[in-house]
Amino acid sequence: MRKKIVAFTAIRSEYDLLSALYKLLNEDPDIELKMIVSGTHLSKTYGYSIKDIESDGLEILARIETLIDSDSRASRIKSGAILLHNSIDIVAHFNPNLIIYAGDREEVIIASLIGGYLEIPTMHFFGGDHVKDSHIDNPVRHATSKLSTIHMVSHNDHAQRLVLMGELEDRVYNIGSIALDKFINEPIQSKSEIRKYFEINHGLDNFAVVIFHPIPKERGLSADIFENILLSLKERGIYAFVSYPNIDPGNREIIKIIDKYQNDVNFLFYRNQPRNIFISIYKNAAFIIGNSSSGVLESASIPIPAINVGYRQTGRLSNENVLFVNGEIDSIVSAIDKVQSKEFEKIIQNVKNIYGDGHSSEKALNIIKNIDFNSLLFKDEDILENASR
Repeated sequence: MRKKIVAFTAIRSEYDLLSALYKLLNEDPDIELKMIVSGTHLSKTYGYSIKDIESDGLEILARIETLIDSDSRASRIKSGAILLHNSIDIVAHFNPNLIIYAGDREEVIIASLIGGYLEIPTMHFFGGDHVKDSHIDNPVRHATSKLSTIHMVSHNDHAQRLVLMGELEDRVYNIGSIALDKFINEPIQSKSEIRKYFEINHGLDNFAVVIFHPIPKERGLSADIFENILLSLKERGIYAFVSYPNIDPGNREIIKIIDKYQNDVNFLFYRNQPRNIFISIYKNAAFIIGNSSSGVLESASIPIPAINVGYRQTGRLSNENVLFVNGEIDSIVSAIDKVQSKEFEKIIQNVKNIYGDGHSSEKALNIIKNIDFNSLLFKDEDILENASR
């Protein structure tokens, strides 16, 4: 009997985290994988990345339009409410053997709630991680872990944090970061091919990738920090591929800065790119700069330097190739100079990613195929009892 699996996805960055696993699940004759697609995947404003899911050949169980076109603090939780209301009956009717989801945004806690109330086993990827940036994603991640049946974590520290939260050790699997697998699996375009793809007339000898998102702790400052990143790159004559921000409150102010520099020859702004193009840009870049988790967790696998600007991602375990700086231009320029120095080249040559080796999807597939999830469904562990063992 084929094992039926539903995966929830609402944004390109989170979809790509599990893309290698989705491919393995979709190709396995013993598994029937279906996707519930929502959020920015269905928004042309944010790149309409559902086309990437379709091009990967995955079967979509439901397309649920949830994105509230607003820059307010209420918009994300409203989007979550829409997803909850519209996906319960869909999941119940399909009646999967397992629900899987990744990360720390509203769709994961919605998926974990649905699994809990419908008595369907759930699997959470990237639990146990922790960031000291006061963002709502952090408690959402931990709350989702408490609601989930089983956990796929990226580092031993994350596993230990879940155990201290009361999760049983035999439900926690350290498989490394599954996000790293795409760097091994995706074919890479050369700099000349990238230049041709984007119709860039000048050379790409030295360029950066910029990914920057707003957070509440920097409310009113995010746009200024983002502009300081652009100005610092321009001052050093470094071309940059610049991503649009995510849907968190404050994104409109960042988009205004993008509009301001839209015609600047130093920058190429994009909403979404095919996976192989994005990975090609990333692997050919001199460094990544901004505040994306990718810089902290993934850049060491290439390896390239990463400059994290501002509060976002602070407190997260990081590799030696990552620099944390404030949002002032002098601080950013100094960091750019440092990561392009001969001394930093030596660090890059010797860095080894603490989050894994890029072969996590095979480990996850083996666990999914061989565990009796129903035997683990009902969680009755007690934190006090676990602590006394």
